[in-house]
Amino acid sequence: MAGSGKLDAFLKMLDSGQDGPLLRYSIGLELLYADRPSEALPHLQECLSQSPDYSAAYKALAQAQDEIGDPEACRETLDTGIDRAEANGDRQAAKEMAVFRKRLDKGKPLRGG
Repeated sequence: MAGSGKLDAFLKMLDSGQDGPLLRYSIGLELLYADRPSEALPHLQECLSQSPDYSAAYKALAQAQDEIGDPEACRETLDTGIDRAEANGDRQAAKEMAVFRKRLDKGKPLRGG
């Protein structure tokens, strides 16, 4: 099970005791890119527990939840993410998550066609 060079480097950082929202987000994103959404979930959730206002992490977490077939969790994540992004003035992230929410409500996957 070979990972990407980036993913391996990020995991080594985590193993060496480094941790933080950016590192967790980066690991989660690389796992999503590698089509390993169930492995991405705990890293994205940890990112948000460390930094609840990390707008991009809500979007990535919702995508992972959608890909593993958990629309209820996905919807909840998007709603929370939209609220957080709007409260922080991150209009672009809120807009992107609102588009994801509409796709979800229509039964379409968040990623791809």
